[in-house]
Amino acid sequence: MLSYQHHYHAGNHADVLKHWLLLECVQHLQKKDKPFDYIDTHAGAGCYNLRSVEARKTSEAQQGVQKLPWAELPELAYYRERVSTDLQGDRYPGSPLLVARELRRGDRAWLFELHPRAVVELERNCSRKRVCHVRKEDGFKALLSLLPNASRRALVLIDPSYEVKSDYRTVVSVAATALQKMPQTMLLIWYPVVERSRIKVLEQDVKKAGLRNAQLFELGVADDGVAGMSASGLIAINPPWTLAEKFQKLAPALSAALAPDGKPRWRHQVLVPE
Repeated sequence: MLSYQHHYHAGNHADVLKHWLLLECVQHLQKKDKPFDYIDTHAGAGCYNLRSVEARKTSEAQQGVQKLPWAELPELAYYRERVSTDLQGDRYPGSPLLVARELRRGDRAWLFELHPRAVVELERNCSRKRVCHVRKEDGFKALLSLLPNASRRALVLIDPSYEVKSDYRTVVSVAATALQKMPQTMLLIWYPVVERSRIKVLEQDVKKAGLRNAQLFELGVADDGVAGMSASGLIAINPPWTLAEKFQKLAPALSAALAPDGKPRWRHQVLVPE
């Protein structure tokens, strides 16, 4: 059993990027009345206590979401609204809970997790009969079993811990198979920047796989080579057409606000055009 627990990292700079962009995708899909399915392959616990022993050990939220100068970043208003009540109670909602709260009549969520502690907490935090389904299953395999779905509309978040280094390649192969089954899927692959060489290979794999309309959104807080995670990113396939412009507008100020040295570090790149 893998040991990774997001309780140590909830609300960090990677969560800020991931959850801001994830909510932008949800908003875009909900511009149409037609329902969609949300599929989270590595869902975690759903909500995290920022006063827990684990969270206080790393204090990553203090350098992440709790550090944000909200008044100076009005573009984050929607994200702020979705996390503010939790933050007031020293909690932080993970991706499954953020999306579960947004589900409309007809929308559904499928949340997969294997860690024994996390899946119990996920069930408690997110499960809703016939709406939000929690499963103790391998999310890579489960994703492929769900597509194509009835509505032919889906938002997928592939977000492993990358404890298994082969996941850097697995995420691409799974994404490619998912898109073969349902090409119009909006699919997000999150990645951490710990070793830049792995990200370069990941980008090349996306290009070789021919994942059309694939864009990279990356936000950093330190230069490559420092200990730990210096940046993180999302590779989005079939993203909202407005997402690149919104990211390019906000990323310089957001990355500067989160970086200890106040230096902006960000990238947007079209990996594969439409």
